Amino acid sequence: MNGSSLKESYELESQYGPFFTGGNIEWSSDGQYFFCQNGGTVHVLSLATGHVESILGETSTDQDEDTVNSFALDPSDEDVITHHKSGLFKLWNWKEVKLKKMWKAIHNGPVSKVAFSRNSQTMASGGSDSSVRLWDLVHQACTHNLKGAQGVVSVLAFHPRPDKELIFAAGDDTKIYGWNSITGQQKIVLSGHFSKITSLLFHDDGIHLVSSGRDKVLILWDISQGSIVRTVPVYEGVEGSFLLPTNSTKLITSYQSDGIYVAAAGEKGVVKVWEMRSGNKVYEQENSLVASAKEVGGLSITQLLYNHVTNSFAVVSTEHNIIIHQLDTFECKKQLVGYSDEILDVVYFGTKDTHLAVATNSSDIKLYELTTMNCQLLCGHTDFILSLATTPANFNLLLSSAKDNSVRLWLMDPETFQVSCVAHAVRHTASVGSVSLSHTAVKFFTSVSQDLCLKIWDLPEKISSNETENTLTVRCTELAHQKDINAVAVSPNDKLVATGSQDKTAKLWTAESLQLVGVLRGHRRGVCCVRFSPIDQVLLTTSADCNIKLWSLTDLSCLKTLEGHESSVLRAEFLSRGMQLVTAGADGLLKLWSVKTSECVATLEHHENRVWALAVCRNETHIISGGSDSILGKWRDITEEKKAAAAAEAERLALEEQKLSNLLKADQLLAALKLALKLERPLQVLKIIDSVIRKGGDGLRETIHQLKQTQKESLLRCAVTWNTNSRNAQSAQLVINVLLDEISSGELKVPGLAASLEAMIPYTERHFKRLTQLMQDLHFISYTVTCMQPHNKISPT
Repeated sequence: MNGSSLKESYELESQYGPFFTGGNIEWSSDGQYFFCQNGGTVHVLSLATGHVESILGETSTDQDEDTVNSFALDPSDEDVITHHKSGLFKLWNWKEVKLKKMWKAIHNGPVSKVAFSRNSQTMASGGSDSSVRLWDLVHQACTHNLKGAQGVVSVLAFHPRPDKELIFAAGDDTKIYGWNSITGQQKIVLSGHFSKITSLLFHDDGIHLVSSGRDKVLILWDISQGSIVRTVPVYEGVEGSFLLPTNSTKLITSYQSDGIYVAAAGEKGVVKVWEMRSGNKVYEQENSLVASAKEVGGLSITQLLYNHVTNSFAVVSTEHNIIIHQLDTFECKKQLVGYSDEILDVVYFGTKDTHLAVATNSSDIKLYELTTMNCQLLCGHTDFILSLATTPANFNLLLSSAKDNSVRLWLMDPETFQVSCVAHAVRHTASVGSVSLSHTAVKFFTSVSQDLCLKIWDLPEKISSNETENTLTVRCTELAHQKDINAVAVSPNDKLVATGSQDKTAKLWTAESLQLVGVLRGHRRGVCCVRFSPIDQVLLTTSADCNIKLWSLTDLSCLKTLEGHESSVLRAEFLSRGMQLVTAGADGLLKLWSVKTSECVATLEHHENRVWALAVCRNETHIISGGSDSILGKWRDITEEKKAAAAAEAERLALEEQKLSNLLKADQLLAALKLALKLERPLQVLKIIDSVIRKGGDGLRETIHQLKQTQKESLLRCAVTWNTNSRNAQSAQLVINVLLDEISSGELKVPGLAASLEAMIPYTERHFKRLTQLMQDLHFISYTVTCMQPHNKISPT
C-alpha cells in the first residue's frame, strides 16, 4: 500500500461526557436547551446536537470545586443563578458564560431551592434552615425573611399572575405556606399532605393550585378559600407533575370545559394524566422507556418538565436519562444520557456507521445516533454489560454479553433504526467477558467467560426482527485457560479463534471444532486484548506488562514487541490495512504505531483514566474511545489536512522568498527589510541592515523610523541575537541605539523590554571592553612607530 495513506495524527473532534449527575434540571422556554446540574457546574446542553454548549462555574485544575447546591433559570432565559457550597450566590449570563454578580447568602446551611419572580427582578431562596428569603437582584439585598415552613424547603414557587403577589413554599412539616411577596406577610397555610411535597402547579384561573407528594396523592386547592377541593389517590409516590393545556394531546378523547388536567409520574416510571375535579385517570402512558427499564433495572422518574413552545415534556429517570416526548401523541422524540459511569466497550453499528453502541456500568446498551447523540436504550440484560461485537457480514447485527452469564443478539431495522433482541441464551456459569462474531458470513460467534470456558455458538440461518426471540445453541465448549479469559477474536477468514487470559498466555484454536493450534507465551502479565491482522497472518496481543506483541500465525513466533505505554495496554485495533496500530492504555493515552518501524507515530491525550473501549469506523477517518472517566472521545484523522497545510505553507514561503530576492535585486531595502522581518529571517535582516549602513548618512534611522511597531519589536529581537556575536556587534549596536532613542522618547513601547536589555548588557559590556583595549593597542602602536623613526638632522649652512 502507499505510504501516503498511513495515518500520522488524529485530533479530538468532539467529546460526549457526563452533563447531569443528579439534582435539578431546567428547560429553556424556547425548548432548545437543558440546564443540568453536574457537581460544581451547570451544563448547558443543546437539544439539536446533543452536546454541551457551555459550562457555568467551571474551575481550573488547581482550584477546589465549589459544589452547586441549587440553581434556577430566569423566565426571560437570560440569566442563571446558582448557590454553592461556599455559601455564595452567583448570577450568570449563560450565553456569554459570564459571571455578572456574586454575593454571600445569609442562610445557615445549604440553599435547597431557588426561584425567580415573573419579572426577574426578585429572587426567592429556600434553605435547610427553615427560612425563605426574598432578594432584590438589582442591589443583591435581602428584603424579607419569610418564616413558617419547618425543615428543608422542598418546593418554592412564585404565583405566575403578578396581581396575586404571592410566593409559596413547603418544607418537612408537609404544609404549604403562602406569603405576600411585597410585604412579606403570611397569607395562607394549606394543610393536607402527610409526606414530602414535590411540586406546586398553578392553574390559569389564578384560584386553583395542584400539589403532589410522596404520600401518593394529588390535591386540588382553592387558594382564595384556603381549602381542599379534591384529593386524588394515585397509588405511587409522585416526584414530578405539570398542568396540561386544553386540547394539548389527542389521547384524551373528551375534554371537559372546566377540567384541570395534570400529568404526574414517580416511582412506577409511567406518566399518568388525571382530571382533578372528578379525580379520574384519563390516560396512562404505554410502552414507557423508563417502565420497561424498570422491569430489569429498577428505574423511576425523578422529575417532569413541560415546554409550551414545543408542546413536549421531558422525563428524568433515576439513571440520569432525559427522555423527551411529544405531548399530543406521547411519542418519544429524543433520549439523552446524562451520566454513563464507566464505559466498558463501544462499537460502530449500522450500515453506514450511523450509530454507536456503548456498554457501561448498566444493564442497558446505550445506542447513540452519532449526528444528534439521541440515545436508544436496549433493555434485556439483568446485569452490567461487558462486551459488544459487530460483523462486516451484517452491519445491522449486534452481539452483547453481560455479567448475568448471558449473550444476546440484536437486529437493527435499517429504515427506522429501531433495534430488537432476536436471540438470547444462558450457557456460561459465570460472567461472559468477551464475544466475537464471524466475519465472512453470519454463521457463528464465540464467547469466553470467567468460568474459564470458550464456546462456539451457531447462529440461526434467518435472522428477522419480526420473529420471536430465538434460543441460541452451543456447537462446542472447551476449557481454554487456567485463569479468567479476558478476550476472544475470530480471524478474518473465520478459520481460527484467538483467546487471551490472565494466565499470561494467548491461545489459537480452530473455529470448526476448537482444536488447540498453539500457545503463545512471552507476556509477563495477563493478556488484555487479542486481534487478527486484516491482511497478514499476524496476531496482535496486548498485556498488563505494558507491551504489545505481534505473533506469526505460521510458526507462532514473536515478530515484534512494541514498548511505549507506561501502564497496562487494554485495547488495540489495526489500521491502514494492518500497517498501523492504535492502542489504548490504563494511563489514559492512545498511541498510534507504525508496524514497519515499531515506532510510536503519535500520542493522543485526553482521557483522565483507563481507556477500556476503542472503535474504528470503516473508512478509518474517526476513532471512538471511552473509559472510566465516562467520556466518549471522537478523534478525527487530520493527516491529509496537515499535509495540505504544510504544502500550502511551503508554497507561501517559496513565493515570499522569491519576492524577497526580487526586492533585494531591485535595491528596495525598506520593503525587503519588512518582508525579511515577517519571514523571521535574522541573517537576511542583518544583510539588509548592513546594506543600509553602507549607504551612510541617516539612512538607518530613517529606515527604522518607517517600520511599524511590531516590525520594530522583531528588529530589536534580531539585534539582541546579533549582539551575541562580535562580528555583528557593530550593526547590532547601531540598530539598538536607534531603537533605544525611540523608546526613550516614547515613540516605541516594547513589551518585555527589561528582559531584552538584561540579556543584551553583558555582551555590550564585553564589546565595549574589547574596543577600548583595541583603541589602547592602536595608540600604543602609533606611539611606538613614531618613536622608532630617526630624528631629522639639520645640515650645516
